[in-house]
Amino acid sequence: MDLQSTYHKPVMLQECLEGLQINPEGTYVDVTFGGGGHSRAILQQLTTGRLLVFDQDPDAAANAAEFKDDKRFTFIASNFRHLKRYLKLHKAEKVNGILADLGVSSHQINTPERGFSTRFDADLDMRMNPNSEKTAREVINTRSAAELQRILGMYGEVMNAKTAAEALSIARHKSSIETVNDLKSILMKYAPKHRENKYFAQVFQALRIEVNDELSVLEEFLTQAPEVLDVGGRLVVMSYHSLEDRLVKNFIQKGKFYGEVEKDFYGNEIKPLKSITRKPVEASQEEVTENPRARSAKLRVAEKV
Repeated sequence: MDLQSTYHKPVMLQECLEGLQINPEGTYVDVTFGGGGHSRAILQQLTTGRLLVFDQDPDAAANAAEFKDDKRFTFIASNFRHLKRYLKLHKAEKVNGILADLGVSSHQINTPERGFSTRFDADLDMRMNPNSEKTAREVINTRSAAELQRILGMYGEVMNAKTAAEALSIARHKSSIETVNDLKSILMKYAPKHRENKYFAQVFQALRIEVNDELSVLEEFLTQAPEVLDVGGRLVVMSYHSLEDRLVKNFIQKGKFYGEVEKDFYGNEIKPLKSITRKPVEASQEEVTENPRARSAKLRVAEKV
């Protein structure tokens, strides 16, 4: 099986393309290249335009080899928190559209050794970038019970975060927690009956966000996006849980992540983006049936003013 076929189908592909309002001669950025599904569709609409893509995962870099002879295409092996720096490096300081699909790819989930899935026993890894140092194993075995409670409660919205954190803290004194099954065996007794899968999905989400610094990365990216967008340029962001969606929504509506929108001396709101989608766009029932991971996706579109 080739690498490309193990990646997920691009979620809400048509809606993303419509949100970007692609100009065939424009410059576009896909900051979450993954399997290249969205990027391929963008390239099909470009004539003399450019597409620059970001991904820190070496498997995604292997997928990008498919486009290596396309002069319109540039692959940037980096986290998209460095958006502005790399666009400047590649002489694309102003762009017409930016797409971000914040979901974990099916390929990452279905590769057991990456440790993203509750379905396989594997080392507790969960790194989007296999070259980074922090792993889920390190987080679980070295953080204080209070810190683990914060991670589970804030990032996973785990109801019994304190109990779970204390159980992990006690268990690791007997022996190091190394694998997915080690973690599950410790927490199984605290998982609500008949909702075990959802419970572990929340625990894994919390650890993954912490390991990859996902919310800070998203804030840094969103802050830079208006700076690199040309006037009238579009920002299209697809998020998969409420923590991400709240940050995206607040930044689009208020130009900041917390607090109320700032106003100038005349009472005009100071914010760099105008919301195009009054409420988030969700996948059709038909798409969700074909691609279950689209169920939780929320798409927001904004325009640089």
